[in-house]
Amino acid sequence: MYNRIRLTKRHIPLIFMLLLSAVLNFVNLGIEGYGNTFYAAGVKSMVMNLKNFFFASFDPAGFVTIDKPPVGFWIQTISAKIFGFSGWSIILPQALAGVISVAVIYHIVKRSFGNTSGLIAALCLAITPISVAAGRNNTIDNLLVLPMLLACWAALIAAERGKIKYLILSLVMVGIGFNIKMVEAYMVAPAIYITYLLTSSMSFKKKMRDLIVGTLVLLVVSLSWAVIVDLVPASQRPYIGSSTNNTVMQLIIGHNGLERIGIGGRNGQMNDNFRKRNRLDQENNFGGSGNSNLSVSFKRANRYGSGNNFRSGSNFENRANEAYSRNSQSGIFRLFGSGNMSDQISWILMLAIIGFIAAAVKEKLKAPFNNRRKLSLILWVAWLLPEFIYFSFSKNITHTYYLTTMAPSIAALAGIGLFEMWEFYKSDSNKSWILPTALILNGFIEIIILSHNGKSAGYRIIIILTAILCIVSSIVLCIINLSKRYKNKIVISRTFAAVAFAGILVAPAVWSFTPMFYKMNGSSPSAGLELSRSNSRSSIGMYNNESSGNNSKLISFLEKNYKKEKYLVAVPSATSYGSELILETGKSVMALGGFSGSDPILTLKQFKQLVNNGDVRYAIVNITSGRINSPNNNIVNWIRKSGTIVPESEWKDSTSSMQQTANQSSVSGFGISRGVNSTELYDLKSAHS
Repeated sequence: MYNRIRLTKRHIPLIFMLLLSAVLNFVNLGIEGYGNTFYAAGVKSMVMNLKNFFFASFDPAGFVTIDKPPVGFWIQTISAKIFGFSGWSIILPQALAGVISVAVIYHIVKRSFGNTSGLIAALCLAITPISVAAGRNNTIDNLLVLPMLLACWAALIAAERGKIKYLILSLVMVGIGFNIKMVEAYMVAPAIYITYLLTSSMSFKKKMRDLIVGTLVLLVVSLSWAVIVDLVPASQRPYIGSSTNNTVMQLIIGHNGLERIGIGGRNGQMNDNFRKRNRLDQENNFGGSGNSNLSVSFKRANRYGSGNNFRSGSNFENRANEAYSRNSQSGIFRLFGSGNMSDQISWILMLAIIGFIAAAVKEKLKAPFNNRRKLSLILWVAWLLPEFIYFSFSKNITHTYYLTTMAPSIAALAGIGLFEMWEFYKSDSNKSWILPTALILNGFIEIIILSHNGKSAGYRIIIILTAILCIVSSIVLCIINLSKRYKNKIVISRTFAAVAFAGILVAPAVWSFTPMFYKMNGSSPSAGLELSRSNSRSSIGMYNNESSGNNSKLISFLEKNYKKEKYLVAVPSATSYGSELILETGKSVMALGGFSGSDPILTLKQFKQLVNNGDVRYAIVNITSGRINSPNNNIVNWIRKSGTIVPESEWKDSTSSMQQTANQSSVSGFGISRGVNSTELYDLKSAHS
């Protein structure tokens, strides 16, 4: 046992990779604050009691849930219980999962392709910008990646040995991933099924029998929490946030399912509304050339802003995404173009693609699939391909951090491919040209990505370094390959190959280090040089929802007048005052419209009853022109009609004129609106019937 765990020279590179990952994920972690305030507020509520914990309640009173399953937030809550509730403690599990994932991918790749390939894969994953960004944020994508990797580990053992127990273990891990982020976990399922089906270690009959049993286990684990929750009477649990009928099953199918690929649901309707509104705005020169600087600001705010309120349903986010879409049209080259996809995930994507082809040629990837290397190649490419297709061709609005689940397959194929191409290079055959060609091509793509996404001095320096280290060194590899007289060809070539690869890693490494020094957008984390620019511009903070910023005067007013009501205040949505007030006061806040303001949680009759019971006294509403119908419009109309408006001087901090300009096109919380937006506070004490 001692011999297995003792430190050797062979372990030193892996230790370095893990230390690098730990530095990137942990150093100055407190800079991120609470990260995504919506999720942070939910964890704070879950810490308070077991009921909130089980249902993943957004608010302390258990009014509405978070729009995700609970496992990821259970882990964050446990961390908060151990270390005390703070931004650092709830982000810690994601950072730790990032480091563990680096170790896991090393071992998976190593067992099939050796130590060198494993180390390269570990290094690539450790410095993938979006993986680092997700690890330093309380979005749960890094927590999802870890069980997906463990599922692949078990799946490969199952395929090699023909053992159903490992297949079941693999699918159990996928099921756990499903209870972290629902159908996103299933992106790895095709790889597992295909690998197991293609293995020649057992008969087809046995494979089908095992897969049927495994699928049943997968469904049981995946749907266990959902079925239990849906069986609980609606009156005894929170409303299921972002669902249309208060069921987890609808949340799975709708908001976290079909809507993610742009099919139906409220997201589809919202996108239609945004397109219609955008045409109107263009007629009024809102988004025209006269306001191009504002459009650019929206884009930058979404990508790199330090605010925490760029959530789905936010008009600013969607305007930013619309601006981004104009520069990132769907297609096979989307991940290599401009925009915040390419600079978060695509630095070594071409190397991974060419590397897979080279490895497939070297390993003669054809039936029978009877060894580790063939099965490993099948699994990694079957993981990468669906993700590449989705992110390349999806026309639905996609958060950048979704790319996190794509990172392991790219890293693994890059590690495998680079080693296999080196083996070809040493052979003096025609295939020896694959390595320098792949390095040169990847280097040029990196330069294109850099030139597309920025023009600052920092970008130019990285372009120069990439060109010198990668392209020049690769050209030297070509020259050496042409010569047949180099006595120390292998030694010299290895040096230049390492330098060329180092050149490829310059850009992603720089990107990955930036979150250590600059705060990310809590709701849409991403890394990169633009973080420094967005953090230095105070204007970026002005593109938050109006609730963002200083709420001290509002909190002081509400707490002064709080008489043990069940809810401190009713607000339009979680993203309009709700999250911040829960985090700052620890009291329950009624997010009437749930996460984005569109959940049909209460009828007007039910809301009136709560007011009559003394459960809620104050309500904040957003007042807009051009409001689109919303299930909560009748409630807000009644509040305005029956309540007594509280003078702004008593509760509202002053806002800058620029912020008011930003708020001219916003989400009302009680329905998406186009037009001037402002908030009003009403006292409902006089509305008792």
